[in-house]
Amino acid sequence: MTSDATTLQDKLKRVHRLLLRAYGEPVRQALDPVAELVSTILSQSTTDMLRDRAFDALRLKFPTWEQARDAPVKQVIKAIQMAGLARQKGPRIKAALQRITAERGELSLDFLADWPVDEARAWLMSIEGVGPKTAAIVLLFSLNRPAFPVDTHIHRVSTRLGLISPKTSPEKAHSSLEGLVPPKWYYSLHLNLIAHGRQVCSARRPRCELCQLSKWCDDFARRQSDNR
Repeated sequence: MTSDATTLQDKLKRVHRLLLRAYGEPVRQALDPVAELVSTILSQSTTDMLRDRAFDALRLKFPTWEQARDAPVKQVIKAIQMAGLARQKGPRIKAALQRITAERGELSLDFLADWPVDEARAWLMSIEGVGPKTAAIVLLFSLNRPAFPVDTHIHRVSTRLGLISPKTSPEKAHSSLEGLVPPKWYYSLHLNLIAHGRQVCSARRPRCELCQLSKWCDDFARRQSDNR
């Protein structure tokens, strides 16, 4: 291991510990894999609150996923209207449910628990509308597999801290952070980085004066240097 890699690993350990001190160890909560897939599709470009409202409305209208799969797409779109982009998300949800059934003979993703992670990720990403973040969320949250989802908060905070290069795209950040972070930390670090991005390290006005991580933050060091 190079000295640079050693330094980065040391920074990561300190960041992880400080985030646990600030936000605690998250309690594991999970939907079944199909429900998680639907919920994550709904979450795209909307808030958690609207995602949850749309998910609950969809389950109220269609108590089983088979009913949602077989319903006219207009009814699915209408049920999830509050999530935004319903005309895109509705057909994607219905098509995903149809694809799972066609290939597996039932509406279940439990089989992915036994597949190698890379193969399971590739299978999920072959579904239209499922990118690396959605696939990783299903794998990590519902199947307890070693995948590290990267959303906009995690990408921003990780870049500012210097855990990933500023040139690293959100798509490539998944593999970069999976290679850096020990798998046993994936769940807690994922959720605590999101919490930190929402509460302290916001996009437009990061609250650096309140940040527990400022000592280890490359972006904060640059800001301090520029103000001298």
